[in-house]
Amino acid sequence: MDHHNIIPAIVLAAGQSSRMRGADKLLQDVDGEPLIRRQCRIARQVCGQVLVALPPAPHDRYTAISGLDVTPVPVADAAEGMGASLRTSFAALPEQADAALLLLGDLPDLTADDLKTVLQSVDLKSETLIWRGTTADGRAGHPIVFAKSLFAQFANLTGDNGGQSIVQSVGDRVARIALTGNRARNDLDTPEDWANWRAARD
Repeated sequence: MDHHNIIPAIVLAAGQSSRMRGADKLLQDVDGEPLIRRQCRIARQVCGQVLVALPPAPHDRYTAISGLDVTPVPVADAAEGMGASLRTSFAALPEQADAALLLLGDLPDLTADDLKTVLQSVDLKSETLIWRGTTADGRAGHPIVFAKSLFAQFANLTGDNGGQSIVQSVGDRVARIALTGNRARNDLDTPEDWANWRAARD
C-alpha cells in the first residue's frame, strides 16, 4: 500500500542540544544544509504533511526551515523534555490522520528511502499498531509509525522518556523494519560525535 500523502510526519526538533556546549546540533551542516532542514525535507518527500516540533519563537531553527512546505508547531514547555514535544505534536495532527510517522530531528544518516521503506510496510487493516525502523542488526530506532488508536496516549506523556511507554503498551503488535547499518539510531549529541561522524565520511 502506498501511504504517500496519507500519513503525516512529525519531526521532533524542540530539544535544547544541551550536550553540544553552546552549539545547536540541529543547525549543524549536513551536505550543505542545516540538519533540521534536511530532516524536514526528506520527511516532506514522502509525507504530504509535515509538522515540526520547535522551541518557542524566536529561534534560529525557524529560519533554518523557512521556505519549506512544513508546519511549525511551537512547544511552549519544550524545556520539560520530549514528552512535551510529543504531547503538543500529536495534538496538532489533522483529525483525518489514520497514523503518523515520528522522526527524530538528529539522525543525519536516515534517508527519504528509509522513511519510505517503513511507510510501505504499514498495513492499517492488520493487528499491528506500530511500525518501527531498526538497525541492520535489529536494534529499535526511528522512524516510528503509530496507528491512530494510540494517539490519545500521547496526551499523558511527561518528562523525557519519549514514547517508550506507548511502544511497550502494545506488546507484540509492533512490526520491526530493518534499515541499512546504524542509520535508525545514529544520533549525534556532542561536538565529538559530530567530529567523528564527519571524519568517517571523509
